[in-house]
Amino acid sequence: MKRRRFWLIKPVNLLLMVISVLMAGVLFFVDQLLFWICAPIVLVLVAFCGYKLWRIQLDLYRMITSMGRSMTDEHEGSLINFPLPSIIVSDTDEVVWYNDMFRETVLAEGKDIFGYDVGEVFHAEIEDLIANQGTVVEYNGRNYETYCLKTLSEGNAMFLLYLVDITELYQAKLLAAAQKPAVLLILIDNYDDSINSENEGNKDKLLWQVRGAIQEFIDRTSGFIRKLGNDRYLAVVEYCDLERIVKNRFDLLDRVRHITTESSVPVTLSIGAAPVTQTLFRAEQDARQALDMALGRGGDQAALKTESGYEFFGGFSKGVEKRTKVKTRIVASALVELIKSSDNVLIMGHKFADLDALGSGIGMAKACQTFGKRVNIVVDSRRNLADVLIQRLVENGDQQMICLPESADDLVNDRTLLIIVDTHTENLVESKPLYHKCRQVVVIDHHRKMVNHIDDAVIFYHEPYASSASEMVAELVQYFGDDCRLGRMEAEAMLSGIMLDTKNFAMKTGARTFEAAAYLRRLGADTVVVRQMFASSMDSYQRKARVVSSAEIYKSCAIATSDFVSDDLRVIASQAADELLLISGVKASFVLFEINDTVNISARSLGALNVQVIMEKLGGGGHQTMAAAQVQNMNYDKVRQTLLEAIDNQQEQQKGA
Repeated sequence: MKRRRFWLIKPVNLLLMVISVLMAGVLFFVDQLLFWICAPIVLVLVAFCGYKLWRIQLDLYRMITSMGRSMTDEHEGSLINFPLPSIIVSDTDEVVWYNDMFRETVLAEGKDIFGYDVGEVFHAEIEDLIANQGTVVEYNGRNYETYCLKTLSEGNAMFLLYLVDITELYQAKLLAAAQKPAVLLILIDNYDDSINSENEGNKDKLLWQVRGAIQEFIDRTSGFIRKLGNDRYLAVVEYCDLERIVKNRFDLLDRVRHITTESSVPVTLSIGAAPVTQTLFRAEQDARQALDMALGRGGDQAALKTESGYEFFGGFSKGVEKRTKVKTRIVASALVELIKSSDNVLIMGHKFADLDALGSGIGMAKACQTFGKRVNIVVDSRRNLADVLIQRLVENGDQQMICLPESADDLVNDRTLLIIVDTHTENLVESKPLYHKCRQVVVIDHHRKMVNHIDDAVIFYHEPYASSASEMVAELVQYFGDDCRLGRMEAEAMLSGIMLDTKNFAMKTGARTFEAAAYLRRLGADTVVVRQMFASSMDSYQRKARVVSSAEIYKSCAIATSDFVSDDLRVIASQAADELLLISGVKASFVLFEINDTVNISARSLGALNVQVIMEKLGGGGHQTMAAAQVQNMNYDKVRQTLLEAIDNQQEQQKGA
């Protein structure tokens, strides 16, 4: 800490006065005539400096007296004998005075802070202390509540700062906060499809290993754990333990992931955690919501509920495909009831609808029409990535089904059903006003769950293991009844969505993906016709090659940028990202392009690197192998640097796992 100028006034002036007198005395022995000329001048200057020092002391006394008069009745009395440690600060933030109690109880023995900047002493600005009375500051190992009083004396501002020692109370508060309970819900993600499918001997061994790892994890805390079922556990720990668990990034996930079945299927956990902020009941509910978030993002991760939202840890494994279709059948039955009870149905995907968003929308629209309902697909025909499907609808005579977002409001009434496909976040839907206007909303999506997901849907059908929304719709319509049968055009539209999101059945493909594709093939879908939907012009191909050629390799990631603008740039960027994955040694690809002062990123992965987590760092999302982000108010270089930092962070976490 450095002293300010006030502390130097008196010693510097006294030193100059002494030097002046000594020099005048020396002059007497050198030149007496010159001495008698200078002596009166020196005497006048010494007298003037002495007067100014006296005036400074008098002004300071007046300021302190004025400060005392401005105090309330409870605080009246002599500042010197004030029963609390007090200091006075000038308008330049210098400590100009403090009472004996401050010296005796606050300062260390022999310590002096006259002339120091108060901000350096207490690490808080005087303006903040005035605005926030009762601010807690720390000094010399003690904690104090500070209260500040401002006064004006001859136009100068002065501040009286008095302190209340709350060290014991503050430490007790910290201890109480550290001992506050926190709830953890632990779930074995793939119990039915891994552990429970083993023979009895091996099943007991696997359960013993998993339970042993969980018990050892809790034994490192002061909490306890209880088994709620074969695959579910409840743990209560202290908040200080939760902080340590967070610091270790829920290392239980990594330890359990090394446990594998005889068929080499890893066992994974999902954890929902929440501290007690109000009641234990509320904390348990928050933990359940956090667990749902972890499962909605594919499992094998932990979600911590905080005041500002959620924090996620883990998420390195692919989502576990569920073999049972019980949930699909239940959702289909409930959805049919909603469709039958509605006056009309609106179907909407995400902005810049692609083949999956529009393909799944077309399939659902045709299914709803079999119940005799008026159906419209809300899509911006001017800004989308699925023109080929819109043209197919026109050629099929179904152009009246297409509805622009600005025209959809006129179709909404109290009994309108809105079905949102291929997205589950409010900010990404084609029309937010339409979503807010509809009272009944159904969500069908496969992307990993985002924090700002739609939470007021009548049906929220979310399966992060599914390859695409088209796959989910293909499964649902099979349970709509015998009267619901789709045509060839709808089957090809949905198959194109599946092929888009699976990269021609190469990525994120499970057994149910092929079952859905087989169902669509039985409906007449022609794979050759579907493949032609992905064809591009020679100009588009050359532009894609230009983007691919700009790529650079960074830590097994291919990063490319576009230095041009075209109408099909979004399609080109996604195709270029797919092409970059074919380069040997590339685990993930990122293509950056700018449209309307917004830097867009199209991200792809082979599964070894979770691009969803990386894109979330830049405000985007998606799922493990396919994600995107839109970054505003940031130039190319800054976005690229942020992307590199996110890649570094993700790879460091995976190495630690």
